[in-house]
Amino acid sequence: MLLQSRAVFALGLRMCSTHVTKGPLIETARPNSDMSEFRKDFSKAKHIVIITGAGVSAESGVPTFRGENEKWRKWQSQDLATPEAFSRTPSRVWEFYHYRRELALNKKPSAAHQAIAECEARLRKQGRSVVVITQCTDDLHRQAGSKHVLKIHGSLMETRCVSCGNVTLNKRSPICAALKDKGSPDPDVADAQIPVDKLPRCDESDCHGLLRPNVVFFGETLDSHVLTKVEKEMEICDLCLVVGTSSIVYPAAMFGPRVASRGVPVAEFNTQTTPKSQYFTYHFQGPCGTTLPPALARHESEVIY
Repeated sequence: MLLQSRAVFALGLRMCSTHVTKGPLIETARPNSDMSEFRKDFSKAKHIVIITGAGVSAESGVPTFRGENEKWRKWQSQDLATPEAFSRTPSRVWEFYHYRRELALNKKPSAAHQAIAECEARLRKQGRSVVVITQCTDDLHRQAGSKHVLKIHGSLMETRCVSCGNVTLNKRSPICAALKDKGSPDPDVADAQIPVDKLPRCDESDCHGLLRPNVVFFGETLDSHVLTKVEKEMEICDLCLVVGTSSIVYPAAMFGPRVASRGVPVAEFNTQTTPKSQYFTYHFQGPCGTTLPPALARHESEVIY
């Protein structure tokens, strides 16, 4: 099973699953919720990896793919976030992502985003590192000031041409004239059925190909260059935080357990336990914006620069 989980990581296929991996991974006793014990591990850590999921951005008002936001109009959100859906109905998928882009563009970093960025900046002056590995496709970690961010599922604020492959930072609002005021999630709103030539198009000379959001759709392979960097960070980290993620989307669901299998302390911050909580050293329950700031605040042993 461990070899199988490593194969999934190497392949980097984004897939949703509630499967709980058993076997060679080390299961701890009931996760510890003693913040003072976590703070001791935090004070000693030199290379900290923070894995963040949709729960962090949800506290900023960015909807997740689940719960009350599981549907957009009458479709399941996860069924729209696929290459097949984009190929069949690019107008509908672009409406869906335009809605998500516009929401994200108008949100501000949460207390959890701010705590992570402040911790990274502070520890950098001490010769220590903080790396964010995020499943979120918004830009809120960057807005908060985080410098070392690995976005494994891509970015809503980038587009990729399906013809020439050119990737471009794109924060235009609306992204194209035809999508202005489109994308309402109301189930009574009809599809705009925008002609393909009116959807976002490539600005490269002699191309003008159709653009798509530069995000990893379900069923697509994650960027191998990003995964290589993730692999390296997981091998060298001496403390890992898993923040605001349900731990059911692979391969990200295996990142925390893989670090734990090396005997490295892993702390989970979430509103509830997850299928992977049993593998972690710590579990702190509650909103990330409440539990994370005191966890990452300056430790009394830190030298102030």
